[in-house]
Parts: sequence; C-alpha cells; structure tokens
Amino acid sequence: MSESSSGLNTSCLRFSASHSPPCSDLSDPEIPLSVLSSRNRELLQHSCDSGIASPLPSDSVKYLTWHELEEHDVQGSQIRCPRVREGPSAENRFCRGKHHIHCARKQVKEQEKWGKRLQENWEDCMSLNLSYQDLGDLYQVENFKRILRRLIRVERLWLVDNSLGDLSAICLPRCKELKLNKNHFTSFRQLPKIPAIQHLSLEENNIESLHGLSGLRNSPLESLVLQRNPCEFHENYRQLVFSKLPNLKMLDGIPKLPEDRPPHTSFLSKTCTIL
Repeated sequence: MSESSSGLNTSCLRFSASHSPPCSDLSDPEIPLSVLSSRNRELLQHSCDSGIASPLPSDSVKYLTWHELEEHDVQGSQIRCPRVREGPSAENRFCRGKHHIHCARKQVKEQEKWGKRLQENWEDCMSLNLSYQDLGDLYQVENFKRILRRLIRVERLWLVDNSLGDLSAICLPRCKELKLNKNHFTSFRQLPKIPAIQHLSLEENNIESLHGLSGLRNSPLESLVLQRNPCEFHENYRQLVFSKLPNLKMLDGIPKLPEDRPPHTSFLSKTCTIL
C-alpha cells in the first residue's frame, strides 16, 4: 500500500515495469518535453504528483502543425503519414466553451505565411499516406482538400478511413495508385480526376450502382477493388465491370477469366457467317 504526495491511495496503480508503457510516467526526466512551455511542464508535474490522471505531453501541441514547432525543420515531402488536421480558431473554441492548454500564436505576416507554404511543399510529394485523419469538422475537411489540390506530382496516395464522400473537385494528374478504402463514396462520379490511374481500391464504401464507372474507360486502369460495396451483389457483376473497362486486368484481386467476358462478346464469338 502506497500513498502519493497528496495522500491518495495509489495501490491500484501498481504495475510491473515490464508491462507499463514507456510514456506512462510523465515524471520520467528522460521523456523529451522540449515543445512544452515551462507552465505546461509544471502542470504536468503537479498532476503526476497529485495522483490524478494527467494530460498527455502532446496535449499542449494538439492544434499545431509540425512546422509551428520550435527546432523542427521537417518538410511535408519527408513525412510518411503526417497529420494534416488544423485546430479550431480561438473564436471557435470560445463559442464551444472548451478550454485547452495551447501555445499562444503570434500574428502571422504574409511573408511568414508564404514560408509555411514553402515548408509544406506538397507539390514535391511522390508517395503519401494521409489515412486515418479523423476529419470531424468542416474546417478540417476544407484544409484536407486544400492539401489534396496541391498534390500535382503524387503517384501513390493512400486516403483510407477519412470519412470522405466527394472529391470530384480534386485533380491528381500523375496518380497511378489510389487507395480510398473505408470512406463514404456512393458513386464513381464522386471520385477525383485520375487520368493516369493504374491501381484503384474502393473497398468498404457505399457504391450501389456501376453508373459513372465508364468515366475511367480511357485511363490505363489495370486493377480495381470494389469488395464490400453494394454493387458487388449485382447480377453479372464482373461481366458488367469488364464491359465498362476493357483494359482492366484484375477485379477484386482475381485476374480476368474467360467467363468474365461481356455477354455480347461471347455471343459474337460463337456465331458464324453462312455464305
């Protein structure tokens, strides 16, 4: 039985050192807290000593992007899976009645804004994973789409589980591989413009009809995944897909089979001409 400095019983918090996560003890001096202010450090230290559940070290930078952290010169094209969400404005936080520990932001001049834009350098990204962004508010979705519009050179893009429903205004001219699993797409017309696409995955969406799939007819699409969509249960599903995409070689991980030929094609192949 042990007690903390405030007299609270902490016997229920005894864990073996082998099972406790390395970030569970915020009082550990080896944990880097360089991004926290002195006031936040005192709050964290006080909460640890009092036996009360303390906030995470990252709470003070919850609404900051990576280029706003001090002593941090990483650029957007160097990050494999960055968080691109932006926190709400001060007015928005005040209206919601929430009080968060955050660093006071200075007035950003036009020159500093341009410096941020250059540091993000999304235009240079070739391969990018922007999955699991947890886009809960409209301003986060708008910021997310702002970044997608700048991906003019990306060739491999993952946007898994982002609650996306319409990207028709986005153009990805060089994208060859696009993964849109676990989103809210209901039609092929809601997809971004992808003229160079070769591999497209739309697994676990809500696409009920194959209307609009012909828009990818002129693209070099070779592989398409539509598993766990309502359209998968249509009669002659595979035949219909291959009839709309004659260049397609693989559907749902299965190569094109002889029985996947469109009905009219197989009928013509069996007819003969009598002279």
